[in-house]
Amino acid sequence: MKIIKKINNNVALAESDNEKEMVVFGKGIGFSPMPYELKDLSIVKRVFYDIKSSYFALAGSLPEEIILLSSDIAELAKSELKCELNPNMPFTLADHLNFAIERAQKGLVVNTPLAYDVEHLYPREVEVGIKALDMLEKQIHVRLPDSEKISIALHLINAELETDDMHITMMATGIIRDVTDIVEENLGIQLEKTSFNYSRFTMHLRYLVNRIMKGEPKDQDLGPMLKQFRRKYKDIYTCTQKVVRYFSEKWHWNCSEDETFYLFIHIHRVRESSCHKE
Repeated sequence: MKIIKKINNNVALAESDNEKEMVVFGKGIGFSPMPYELKDLSIVKRVFYDIKSSYFALAGSLPEEIILLSSDIAELAKSELKCELNPNMPFTLADHLNFAIERAQKGLVVNTPLAYDVEHLYPREVEVGIKALDMLEKQIHVRLPDSEKISIALHLINAELETDDMHITMMATGIIRDVTDIVEENLGIQLEKTSFNYSRFTMHLRYLVNRIMKGEPKDQDLGPMLKQFRRKYKDIYTCTQKVVRYFSEKWHWNCSEDETFYLFIHIHRVRESSCHKE
């Protein structure tokens, strides 16, 4: 293994025999003059492949124990969720956890937005988030608030969605454009594209497309809740039905009552955020 660039004394950029670039962790690995050939591979604690250069600074500045913990969480998530994750996720998650620990030590509590949506849309990711909090307590001896399971789940969701193949990604992009047009036309609003709610709305649509393509419909018997909400928000329900009809007529996809309910919730949220902006 050839060490080619120091990140800090214990983290460096390396190159494998087949010239594949990687970030390596190991005691004193970045101390020697660069470049050099590392003969004793036993000092290598962890190797990260396909890391964007923009994350090198995080690799060198964050506590090593937090990064290694985040790597363990990523491995757990891959096993539990049976999917590949964006390789940069351990560093973005480590950055979040480091800040969350600092907040907890100062007694600061931050509300997690859309906790209800995340818990009901992504139960497997939330379950990993719960296990991640237990891992953090065991390894770092800090217990973060239970609400952090949602933040961890969001990191996993982002990492999952970024691994969609190009066909699904391009399809989802067109669908998001069409659905946005339907919502804006039928509700008479201009959606705030930079808002967090719109970001979550588009993420849900991408996840929906990916799930339908894989034949994994949700089934949680949410029909009664949909009936309850449609009486209170008739305009949102009418708009949602037009989106459902679009899926059926253009893509030949039949949305279940559960999927219709989730679409309803997200359309309601993007409408609310746009109205508040005005």
